[in-house]
Amino acid sequence: MADITAAMVKELREQTQLPMMKCKKALQDAGGDMEAAKKALREEGAKFIDGRGDRSTEEGRIAIYTDVEKGPGAIIELQVESAPVAGNEEVIALANDLAKQLATGPGAATPEELWEQPSPSKPGQTLKEVRDDIVNKIREVFRLPRILRIDGPCGGYVHHDAKTGVLLEVEGGDADMAKDISMHVAAMKPKAATKDELDAALVDAEKQIQIERARSEGKPENIIEKMIEGRMRNFYAEHVLEEQPFVKDDKQTVAAIAKSAGMKVKGFTLWKVGETSAAEAEPATAS
Repeated sequence: MADITAAMVKELREQTQLPMMKCKKALQDAGGDMEAAKKALREEGAKFIDGRGDRSTEEGRIAIYTDVEKGPGAIIELQVESAPVAGNEEVIALANDLAKQLATGPGAATPEELWEQPSPSKPGQTLKEVRDDIVNKIREVFRLPRILRIDGPCGGYVHHDAKTGVLLEVEGGDADMAKDISMHVAAMKPKAATKDELDAALVDAEKQIQIERARSEGKPENIIEKMIEGRMRNFYAEHVLEEQPFVKDDKQTVAAIAKSAGMKVKGFTLWKVGETSAAEAEPATAS
């Protein structure tokens, strides 16, 4: 059996932040091979995740990577079990690396594919290996339910608690304006970027409500249509990003503010931690 020195155990503990006895045993099992011991500890973390697959992951964080000039942009949702872990520095760095690699790497069709890619900030390690190292120390389940990359210029915004994030696809403008409009999206929660993108069934239902309301008010049929056009403007101002009054200057619409900055908003993605319905996973786009 290899001679496991206190210095070796101390070195492994400093690299993994795991208890001394666990590090000593890993080194003993690996015959003193430091890299093999670290690999075994990572694999132990992976088994831990597999064994706790039914655990609830209601906390987490949204992370984005943006490039307003040329793109691409990316947004990810990383879920964990508790709020303190969601705010852990290593977890924050992992979430940011996931978004960066998704945007700047070859892309990934699934979260599993992304986990297997290199970590941008940890040379020689995959994102999965970084995750497993953290899991070994923290002992919580990590999940990556949603990832999205947009192959075009993007800006964005993540709320201070990292539970809400916006990825904004744009043409022109700058990062500051993109961030301001993304903050607007997070606050006002529009359903679509433009009127054309709004769910036709939702629009038709609202028109019928307004028609029936006008009839109940005794309005003549020949003027109801013009009345409805006016009333629908309020509906669009509530649900459509371009039509909404801008939160920082409600005398102008978002479309007008963007135009004044030389920017066209092409679409947006608004995510909140824990909201993983198929509809929310699809970006709202503008033609």
